[in-house]
Amino acid sequence: GMQSHLQALLSLYKLFCPEQVTITLPGKMKTYFKNSEGPWKAAITAVRQRNQGTSPLSQVVFLGTCQPQSRKRKWNAQLVIPASSTNTNNLEEDREKNHVYLFSTNESFPVEQLRTFPQLLQNIHCLEFPSQMGSVIANPLLLHYMNCVKDESIYLRLYYWMGQMLQEECTWCVVDNPYEEEFKSFLETVYKAECFLQEGFSACEEFLYKTLPLWDGFCCRSEILRLVSWIPLSSFSDIKSYLYDPLAQLFFTSSIYFKCSVLESLKELLQNWLNCNVIQVDLEFSS
Repeated sequence: GMQSHLQALLSLYKLFCPEQVTITLPGKMKTYFKNSEGPWKAAITAVRQRNQGTSPLSQVVFLGTCQPQSRKRKWNAQLVIPASSTNTNNLEEDREKNHVYLFSTNESFPVEQLRTFPQLLQNIHCLEFPSQMGSVIANPLLLHYMNCVKDESIYLRLYYWMGQMLQEECTWCVVDNPYEEEFKSFLETVYKAECFLQEGFSACEEFLYKTLPLWDGFCCRSEILRLVSWIPLSSFSDIKSYLYDPLAQLFFTSSIYFKCSVLESLKELLQNWLNCNVIQVDLEFSS
């Protein structure tokens, strides 16, 4: 029978290929599919209005996937280490006594009290990552710990959190975003964490591959090109289609400064690949 969701699908087919749908469909029905051209029209209009010196659209769009939620939180609040819910009571008692049991093996050491590298060494056996994994990338001590633990679940938690943050806050995919400076600061924090770990984040790689075709080469230029330098080595076909082709379109139509910036970023990318390959060869040789 003519069910509502099937009618909506047929109406979508009829919109793009009317010769393929010969049956008569009702004029009014519930909308099941958003207009796929909406994000492109919004992006084009925003670029046109920006070039004309007027304010961009107030419409909020990210690649047609979802509407970002209202901002009731403070930006980058996740980068602050929260008090551990499992140790809140113990933490209050310790504060009252002005004493912290650094060498206790029965209880986990609260990460919000982690201040020095000796503390990390003394309590590395009883540390737990905070509930908000975003706070890890801004904390060198926890990055040290993450590098030592090599727990796949940790990287998965960081992957989901970072992917969501990059998607919601991308300033050239979310039209009329008033938080460009905060997004730049966030990208800089991610880049510093990658330099510290000497490897790129997979969520950051996916973000770059998804958004570089929509990037204007101007917004967050230095931060984006720095992140490009930490893309992991993969097949040439993937690198060409997802990285080189989008950059080439901007390269041939941009200023000398942008061309030099791209070449510098690709030079650093090659250096990172070579360093990573040398380390891998040394590990295989030693084993």
